[in-house]
Amino acid sequence: MRPPLWVLAFTYFMFLSLVVAIWAALGNRSALAALILTTALTIVISIQARSHIFITDTELVIDKAHIDKKYCGEVTVLDRDAMRLSRTRDADPAAFLAIKFWVSTGVKIAINDDRDPTPYWLVSSKKAEELKRTLCK
Repeated sequence: MRPPLWVLAFTYFMFLSLVVAIWAALGNRSALAALILTTALTIVISIQARSHIFITDTELVIDKAHIDKKYCGEVTVLDRDAMRLSRTRDADPAAFLAIKFWVSTGVKIAINDDRDPTPYWLVSSKKAEELKRTLCK
């Protein structure tokens, strides 16, 4: 799940304002170098801000985090309001959060592992129903 275009455009606009300031203070060469650097930085940010969710036969993998499916309990699909409450007022500090502010729906996956203090995983997903179906197979 990639960041929306408006987030990237806003980020790039902020970087461009920095480029204009560098141009005004230091001239064309410095501004060109800053422009190239900020463009590359925006591309890196867009790549790093993506979430990758994989479900194998035995494991759920979200970016660098992974857990065996045998420890996944009840999967609850959260609509916009439930997701908002789950990541703010009703959030458990011990929960694992794989959320992106630009995605308003997701799932809450209960963790059934006595050795793990994490009560649940809260995961942003535009395809929450599909994620639940795939995880509950």
